[in-house]
Amino acid sequence: MQQRLDYKGASPEAFNAMLQFEQQIHRLGLEPSLLELVKTRASQLNGCAWCLDMHTKDARAMGESEQRLYLLTAWREAPCYSPRERAALAWTEAVTRLASQEVGDDVYAEARAQFDEKELVDLTLAIIAINGWNRLNVAFRTTVGDYVSPHRARR
Repeated sequence: MQQRLDYKGASPEAFNAMLQFEQQIHRLGLEPSLLELVKTRASQLNGCAWCLDMHTKDARAMGESEQRLYLLTAWREAPCYSPRERAALAWTEAVTRLASQEVGDDVYAEARAQFDEKELVDLTLAIIAINGWNRLNVAFRTTVGDYVSPHRARR
């Protein structure tokens, strides 16, 4: 598939606004490994190959196991995710799929059992950000495969 346009070059101001938003999310205090799972799951739901390439590479470089990345699409049936991760993944799916469903009380209750108020707002902002990146990359067909993670691989 051919890239439609380079949104970074077409509107550096818009790209920098998104980048600043993303950088702020990383300063809020949520676990980096949790953020990578959330970003990967939202990107799976949105069919964003560029973000999947990026976040799976970043997750692996930060020490995430191949098994947990492979099983992410079936996280409900896989025993390798913590209750906190499960709550974040359920919240991610509910917030990402707003067009076809509401965020149910059961999902909210599960999320609140694992996240305090600030953390849940911060998690929701992270989900909003990845959904924005997904929409940019899918809409403009950003070329996939060249991303190199800046994170050092853990051994």
